[in-house]
Formats: sequence, C-alpha cells, structure tokens
Amino acid sequence: MFEKLSILPLSSFIRNKSIQNFLFLSVIQSSNVLISIITMPLLIQGIGLDQFGLVNLSLSVIVLMNILVGFGYNLSSPREVALNQKNKNALSHLVSNVFSAKLLLATLGSLLIFVGVFGLDLFSEYQIILVYSVLLLFSEATLPLWFFQGMEKMKLVSIANIFSKLLYLMGIVLFIHSPEQSKWVNFMLGFFGLGINISLLVYIHYFLGVTFYRPEFGAIWKSIQDNVLLFFSNLASHISTNGGLIILSFFTIPETLGMYSLAERVIIILRLFPSLIVQAVFPNASKLFKENEERFYFFLKRVYIRTLILGALITVGTYFCAPWIIRVLSRSSLQESVLYLQILSAVPLLACLNVGNITLMLVGDLKNLLFRGSLYMCICMISIAALLTYFYGPVGLCYAIISTELIVFFICLVLLYRHKRKLIHGFYF
Repeated sequence: MFEKLSILPLSSFIRNKSIQNFLFLSVIQSSNVLISIITMPLLIQGIGLDQFGLVNLSLSVIVLMNILVGFGYNLSSPREVALNQKNKNALSHLVSNVFSAKLLLATLGSLLIFVGVFGLDLFSEYQIILVYSVLLLFSEATLPLWFFQGMEKMKLVSIANIFSKLLYLMGIVLFIHSPEQSKWVNFMLGFFGLGINISLLVYIHYFLGVTFYRPEFGAIWKSIQDNVLLFFSNLASHISTNGGLIILSFFTIPETLGMYSLAERVIIILRLFPSLIVQAVFPNASKLFKENEERFYFFLKRVYIRTLILGALITVGTYFCAPWIIRVLSRSSLQESVLYLQILSAVPLLACLNVGNITLMLVGDLKNLLFRGSLYMCICMISIAALLTYFYGPVGLCYAIISTELIVFFICLVLLYRHKRKLIHGFYF
C-alpha cells in the first residue's frame, strides 16, 4: 500500500506536461553541453587555441544570423501548433508556411554573409571558416523543435538531437587534427544537423500525417509582420547575452579571445537554464492565465522560487569548480580563463531573476514590452561592454555582462509596473 502511495505522486509528476517539456528540453541542452565539454579539449589540441577562438567567433556570427532565420517563430509557432493539433489541414498549412519562411530567411542570411565576405571584405581573419559555417543556417531553418513542442511530443526530437551531436563528435575525432582543418568544424555541425532534421521532416509527413504544401506567400508575409517584435526582441537579447566575444575581438589578440571564449562557452551553456524554464512552463502557464489567474500566479510563484534556488546552486558550484572546469576543458591551467569564469559565474543566478517578468510578458502577449525591454538591455550591454572592455579588457567585459543581467531585470520590472500593474501585483504581492 505504501509503495503504491509513493509511486502515485511520482507518476503524476512525470505526466505533468510542463515537467515533460522541461525534461526533454533539458535532455537536448544536456547533450549539447556534454558534447561541448568533450569537443572543447579535442578542438584546442587539434586546431590550437587561436583557431578555436576564431571558430567560436564564426559560430557567434552564425548564431546571431540564426535569430533572423528563427524570426520569432520558435516562440509563436508552438502555440499555433498546439491550437491546431487535431486539425490536420490547418496544421499542414501552418507547418508548410513556417518551414518555407525559415528557409527563405536562411537563404537571405547566407546572401548577407557572402556579401559581407566577398563584397565588403569583412571578417578578414576568419572568412573561410565563416563561409563554411553557412550550412548551420539551413540546419536551423529545418529544425522542427517548435513543432514537437506544440504537439507535446518532445521525446523523438531529443533523441534525434543526441544522435546528431554524436555524429558531430565522431567527425571531430576522425577528421579535425590540424589548424588548417578548422573550417570544417562548424560545417560538420551544420551538415549532421541538417541531415537529422530532414529525417525528422520525413517522419512528420509519413507518420504524423502532415502534408507539405507549396508556400503561401501571403500567409508567410503576414506571419513575418506578426513576428517582427519577437524577432527584434530575440535579436536584442542575443546581442546582449552573446555579443561579448564580438566586442572583445576589436580590442584583443586571438589567444586572449580563445581564453575568454572558453569561459564564455561554459556560461552560455549554463545561462540556458532560465530559458529552458520559460520554454517549459510557457504552454501550461498560458492555459492557466486564460482559465484561472489565481492558479496561474500560484503556479508561477512556485516555479520562480525553485528557479532562483537552482540558479544560486549553479552559480556557487561554477565559482568554486572553475579551476577544475577549465583544466578539464583545456587540459591545462589557464588562469585567465579561470578568472573570467569565476566572475561570470554570477550570470545564471542573475538571469533567473527575470524568469517571472519574461513569463508574464509572454502569457500576457505583451510583445511591445518584451521588445522594449530587450532593446534597452541591448543598448546598455553594448555601451557598458564597449566602455569597460576598452579600459579593462576581458575582465571589464565580464563585469559588463553581469551588470547588464541585473539592469534588464529592473527594466522589465519597471515596464510591467507602468503598463500592466495588475500582473506585477498578482505575481509579486
């Protein structure tokens, strides 16, 4: 009897859709983390610290361009898919138009990079690496993660992601052994990702009964217009959280860039934690907000408190384990990287502070406030980072990133208080 009683809460816990979303999203990100941890020392030994920095710099440019490819669809589309789960015809048109739009945007992104490299002679130190990295844009365009989120079937896409990263790891081990081969690092990541994504599209068509239609340009244009604010919000947020490496590249040498990028890569991975929380609870939070606001606030408060506790544990653990983390990743004692990582260890906790505000904006469909908050954050980050990096180098950049996380929390709080005071009172009081 007691065994049955103990099993029931656990089974109920696992069946919770928010928990399932978080678990499978965590599996995806955990596999990415694990592969990053394994590949970092392999790449540093294979291509050298300076080429490792340039590969990461190229990846930063591609990830920034992926914001254009995503164009807010990763936030808006899961909701649309969830609403049309049982309507195969509407779902088919939605899926066809989203994939068509993202492929068009990936083509546009590729053209912009080619113009920058071959027409304007930009990115002089890593042009070839960047050109070979373009395949990652099409890997992003065909990634159906948003579809499986809306269908609440995350298991398959999480397994596919792990398989893709394992193929990438195998490619690193077999083919990357000298600095001249650095151009193939991001190419392989995009190649294997694209191949797995195409396999998932085949599954969506034949096993889930989704038909792929010709693109409806009128519907695509309307969806782009609807997602403009989400796109700019994502772009500003990404620049704020990931633009440090690009800013630092104007003030330092490739070797220092490599040591900073090593620490930054760890923090970027850890900073995914609050983002995963928002993505996981958003569908259920939206339903609760519409059906029963009192239950919604109770649910979000519980999530927020637990997020802050876990964020604090991540920060403390990262600070004290920084020397060991850097030694494992680089197989050497890079004291500068350890210092950068210890300073940046505050980022996960500070990022968790804003989980409540972002969730309130999303469930309230406050795209304008989300955009304004992201824009102010971006302006603050660029201004503070450029100033502190100029005077204090990578250490100044670390403190700029920390201060930006704190500033954006208060910016979002003020915006919500001024425009949607009811949400602030319901959640914080």
